Amino acid sequence: QVQVVESGGGLVQPGGSLRLSCAASGFTFSFYAMSWYRQAPGKERELVAAVTSTDGSTMYADSVKGRFTISRDNAKNTVYLQMNSLKPEDTGVYYCKTNVWGRTYWGQGTQVTVSS
Repeated sequence: QVQVVESGGGLVQPGGSLRLSCAASGFTFSFYAMSWYRQAPGKERELVAAVTSTDGSTMYADSVKGRFTISRDNAKNTVYLQMNSLKPEDTGVYYCKTNVWGRTYWGQGTQVTVSS
């Protein structure tokens, strides 16, 4: 069955970096767009970044442009989110998402905490 599993979260100081990974299985990874969302305490889940399946085009939320980079490795069935210059407002649970065969699949999330 389709699965996406995030990893790489943790506690980091402001200005630091983290790289999140999302390992996918159960579908032909290279055929599908992938995206990262986050949810801060008391707030709605929001789209952070996405990458297409065709030409690898990317998009970013305005709040992370220039700091975050999404990428994919189709040979490893994995999508990454490189996060630099982290700010306290980047704190939240980060989720990987894909839509396969008309159904949306979410991972369990990985916690990112930016604090001194």
